[in-house]
Amino acid sequence: MRAEIQEQPAVLERLWDDVRPLARRLAARWRLDPPGLVVFVARGSSDNAALYGRYLWEATLGVPVSLAAPSVVTLYRGRLRLRGSWVVGLSQSGRSPDVVTFLRRGRQGGAFTVAVTNDPDSPLARESHEVLPLYAGRERSVAATKTYVAELFVLSVLAAEAAKDRRLVSAHERLPGQVAAALRVEDAASDLARRWEGAAACVVTGRGYNYATAREAALKLKEAAYLPAEALSSADFLHGPVALVGPGFPVLVVASPGRARRHLQDVVRMLGRRGAQVAVVSSDPAVLGCVQHGLEVPAGTPEELTPHVYAVAVQLFSYHLGVRRGTDPDRPRGLRKVTRVL
Repeated sequence: MRAEIQEQPAVLERLWDDVRPLARRLAARWRLDPPGLVVFVARGSSDNAALYGRYLWEATLGVPVSLAAPSVVTLYRGRLRLRGSWVVGLSQSGRSPDVVTFLRRGRQGGAFTVAVTNDPDSPLARESHEVLPLYAGRERSVAATKTYVAELFVLSVLAAEAAKDRRLVSAHERLPGQVAAALRVEDAASDLARRWEGAAACVVTGRGYNYATAREAALKLKEAAYLPAEALSSADFLHGPVALVGPGFPVLVVASPGRARRHLQDVVRMLGRRGAQVAVVSSDPAVLGCVQHGLEVPAGTPEELTPHVYAVAVQLFSYHLGVRRGTDPDRPRGLRKVTRVL
């Protein structure tokens, strides 16, 4: 897992060189015949990448985006009317039966289908009209790291090209360097893992684009460190679950600069007043200054692309916490690389 985290700058360099031309071609199709709806279908970490895609595509392209419930098709035999829509399947292996089945039914229902996968010869790829490969190389750790960030990159570069947003497109070229700089957070991640080693449970929260990062952080903490972690939008967190928080309760806040910064800074301060054990992942000095323990990632990334960089910090934290808690982050108990659910 740690080695694959370290590979992510090189993965993003390959994607910039090799996937951008494919994304430009798909973006031209989008502009020629914009869909009225996009449906993302995924499971696990890929579902968290899809959640990021939903925020980004709705905000950038103005199209409604749905996150599919594959069981509607696989268990309940639902027939969805998808003509005029895009169905985008995300799966590192391309072999998750429920994701493949939903994409197949989407194509049969008249949708244009796209596979985002690390295996361009997989069943998911064969069922789709177009394939956007992740070019991540073999991922041996059960906990997805480099394929997750690669999925974020593919979704964001396609959206930027479809929107003809030159600022956002060019920012992708700088992402490999930003992700490489984020790897320097490892010492702080190891120190925070030492402080949280005995935690019985925690909450991870964020808002906007980085709600997906909070979801992915909670998943990694469960997989790699066996720490019960609940991921919540910070807006939803304040609508009841905050009652859980008392003195010493661990809360990890993902707080990038941008539209949600002031809200998240207020949340951090409120948690501090309650005596919570608050840690922050951020590049914002004002937010980091509110806590004793922060994972400071490099600044300068547009808010829309901060999840690519912030993911590195939560991956390293989860890895080191797993090691401290005596787990094997590469081989979580009861899990396999490909989960076959229909």
